[in-house]
Amino acid sequence: MPVLVYDDVGKAIEWLCDALEFVERFRYGAEDHPNGALLAVGDGSVLLSSSRVGQSPDWEDRAVLRAPGSEQVSHSICVHVEDVDRLYQRVKLRNAHTFCAPKTHPFGERQFTVKDLGGHRWTFTQSVADVAVEDWGGRMARSIK
Repeated sequence: MPVLVYDDVGKAIEWLCDALEFVERFRYGAEDHPNGALLAVGDGSVLLSSSRVGQSPDWEDRAVLRAPGSEQVSHSICVHVEDVDRLYQRVKLRNAHTFCAPKTHPFGERQFTVKDLGGHRWTFTQSVADVAVEDWGGRMARSIK
């Protein structure tokens, strides 16, 4: 389960639930400015966390947890959905930043990617064909003995 950092967790909850159909499970911290939340997405979930110094108050940790900077990508999240075209239309109605319309790839997935208000990139994918790995240029991993 990924943990994503946002400057404003409350706005992130609102946007992700509205634009991308996530479902809020719980939040913690102040009602008007939550520190974190758990959202359901597809068959999984994602934790949202506020920007801060230190991953835990119980650790001697000075790491700065922050949302991605402008035009910086340190990760991307891929979520399987039942109808990628329907979700894309919903996202477009909310004027979200998408990088392209849904496209069917040789590996049998139809996908589009959107950037959320915190700068995180989400790729939504729908399986549309069962394609052998070798048919699109991949190869199966060798078993290790």
